[in-house]
Amino acid sequence: MVTLAGTGLVAQDNSYQRTLKALEQYRALAAEDDRGILPSTKKPVEPGEHYAGVPRLTRLLERIGDLPTGNRPADSDLYDRALVAAVKSFQARHGLEPDGRIGKTTLEQLNTPLDFRVRQLELALERWRRLPYDSSRPAIVLNLPEFRLRAFDRGYRPALEMKIVIGRARRLKTPLLSSKVDAVIFRPYWNVPLSIQRNELIADIKRDPSYISKNDFELVTARDAVVAQEDVSDKLLMQLRSGKLRLRQRPGPKNALGLVKFEFPNEYNVYMHDTPAKSLFGRARRDFSHGCIRLERAEDLAEWVLREEYGWPRDRIVAAMQGTESITLKLTHPVPVMTVYVTAVVQESGKVHFFEDIYGEDAALEKEIAEAAAEAGITSDEPGRRPRE
Repeated sequence: MVTLAGTGLVAQDNSYQRTLKALEQYRALAAEDDRGILPSTKKPVEPGEHYAGVPRLTRLLERIGDLPTGNRPADSDLYDRALVAAVKSFQARHGLEPDGRIGKTTLEQLNTPLDFRVRQLELALERWRRLPYDSSRPAIVLNLPEFRLRAFDRGYRPALEMKIVIGRARRLKTPLLSSKVDAVIFRPYWNVPLSIQRNELIADIKRDPSYISKNDFELVTARDAVVAQEDVSDKLLMQLRSGKLRLRQRPGPKNALGLVKFEFPNEYNVYMHDTPAKSLFGRARRDFSHGCIRLERAEDLAEWVLREEYGWPRDRIVAAMQGTESITLKLTHPVPVMTVYVTAVVQESGKVHFFEDIYGEDAALEKEIAEAAAEAGITSDEPGRRPRE
């Protein structure tokens, strides 16, 4: 595989070494695979049902480690308990709901050639190699297709991990960036972006004139002066649509940013924040935001970020989040933060998790590498392309 120039300190990055080892394993698995295809069914295959694909399913799951060897079903086409457990393991490793049912999406993942997984691991290696990460400093790393945040102490020692919600695929992507968290805001105001105000909230207000008061919004001028109103007149709606007036949500439990916000300078005006919409963290795929990053356990991240800030232990953090006023805390020790895009993640145990290329970044990197190879006069079969649906 052709690699491109980068700045990542791979010698200090355990993720790179684990990925390299997994790549060797998956190349061997791909070479041994019989490349069989599991048959589709009109309805999802349920536990306890008979399924013609059981022999191939058993061989595949044994080969990739989800099914212990020697667990072949006595009934050659019965989707039995051992296979169900193995499919749940496979689903969990591939970013799917681990329900044990073989539906369309699970079947697509099961039928994805192992050569394609090899390619994902190759691209993951390239991304880790490029990562501008200095392990001598603590850092926050957010892997977008994995929907996961990890915080590392000095020496790349794992300190914290949690689920995240990111920007919607296609239209509202969370950007790839590198910055530093330089401020933590407890009980933040939410200054509604004009695009959300025009495209979403004005319609809500027109349907329900009490929407503003119900959701703790206020109308403000460009200088943040609050406009008093008994109801939202057509004139005020026109001013909201034009941007002369803006919507701002007051701090509190209804606030879309939750009870704490983490700011870091960037050209995209994105940030990390708490959220009252906790149910979304129960989903396997979590691209639901307008681009900012919602945190599963924002108070835990606040405690980690502020651990070197004198006078901010957890009890004070909780008190600030549950208080009555908005507090902005500028950090004396800004914390590096970066969003990355790795669709093949190798855990410390060696277990490999694969994720969908939801933003098309892997496809873009593969094209970039192919063009670099062509310029260098190197030919490649570009293994691992997923078959057309």
